[in-house]
Amino acid sequence: MLRWTIIFLVIAIVAAIFGFGGIAAGAAGIAKILFFLFLVLFVVSLLAGTAKRS
Repeated sequence: MLRWTIIFLVIAIVAAIFGFGGIAAGAAGIAKILFFLFLVLFVVSLLAGTAKRS
């Protein structure tokens, strides 16, 4: 999932360089959503791993 976040971030940066505002905003929005989703899943997996050990 982190891979998709990075891909959409790169698309947003390239689109912003070329001046495609709508595409850049859409890709940046998707990248932001995927990043936070990845972050939440990471924290949940850390907590599950900690709970499993004890």
